[in-house]
Amino acid sequence: MSPRPQSKVNVLFIDNRGSFAANLVDEFAKRECHTAVHRNDIPAAEALRILDDMPKPRLLVISSGPGTPQTAGCSLALVQCVPAEVPVFGVCLGHQVIVAAMGGTVTRSPVIAHGKASRIAVNASAPFFQGLGGEITAGRYHSLVAYPDERLFEIAARCDDIPMAVTHRVRPMFGVQFHPESILTPQGGRIIENVISWAADMDAEDVRGRP
Repeated sequence: MSPRPQSKVNVLFIDNRGSFAANLVDEFAKRECHTAVHRNDIPAAEALRILDDMPKPRLLVISSGPGTPQTAGCSLALVQCVPAEVPVFGVCLGHQVIVAAMGGTVTRSPVIAHGKASRIAVNASAPFFQGLGGEITAGRYHSLVAYPDERLFEIAARCDDIPMAVTHRVRPMFGVQFHPESILTPQGGRIIENVISWAADMDAEDVRGRP
């Protein structure tokens, strides 16, 4: 199945000073998304104002970076207070931020993975993994792991017993522990395209009036 045509999405990108943040920005830019990049020292209230001023459809992206959700500048507070209709996508640290913001646990990983290509089992019915089958290879760069509150989140991908992707059961929130922008993730571009389509659908549904 080939991906359907992309809708342009307006992206607010919170840069957590990760080594690969610029690569992730490029993935959205080359798919004709309008991307506003701000370091994580921007106040959460200012980031919310920027989001509010953006034309729909919108997407909040929380990037990878060093440290923990608690040291990721405005990221944690922003995810906690972002309007419920705004789609949120987190990568690596950004994924951990989403889980922590919604009451999950972030702890030391039993296996440290820096620059490791791993086979990851994915839920092929999740919109983010559309067209990818049940397993992908993905690049991992992390020493922490996020365990979500499973009353709120579905685990959409795993590597052994480690959650590799989560999706909120009600709100438009999706996080991946791996790096879709990495050369070690051959199908990462398709994942980004799926995220863009998902965000366009979610925020467009809000325009039409979501229940």
